[in-house]
Amino acid sequence: MNRELHPKFWIVVVSKDHLEIGKRLNIVQANHGKAAPMKRMMPGDLILFYSPKLHFEGNDPLKKFTAIARVKDGEVYSGDMGGGFIAYRRNVDYLPCREVDIVPLIPKMTFIRNKKSWGFVFKFGFFEIPKEDFETIAKEMELND
Repeated sequence: MNRELHPKFWIVVVSKDHLEIGKRLNIVQANHGKAAPMKRMMPGDLILFYSPKLHFEGNDPLKKFTAIARVKDGEVYSGDMGGGFIAYRRNVDYLPCREVDIVPLIPKMTFIRNKKSWGFVFKFGFFEIPKEDFETIAKEMELND
């Protein structure tokens, strides 16, 4: 199934250093390499990447939307990340955009119901958002698609 005309919109939570690896490989992984999130995505879907921190192993906060990608044709496949860690992934095209801070966008986001504890929703690591929220964020990120 190809959703080019009616894509779904996703958020993937990833540290900035791990996002950079994904960008070099033109892939997306989510939830520590689990297959289920990758199987929910279809070609044509759009992904916003939120990076709460700079480094996976660190505590340096970032709190920015850091990238946007479109899911490419093709199936979910596994990749060896080294050290015996096998992760499921999909191929994507990363789209030209800029990073933006999340804090000014929180009041506008319908997927963030509790504006005071806004970080809770991101604990899931991967979730669908409404088209309107995607468009608001993508506009701020100056998506050039």
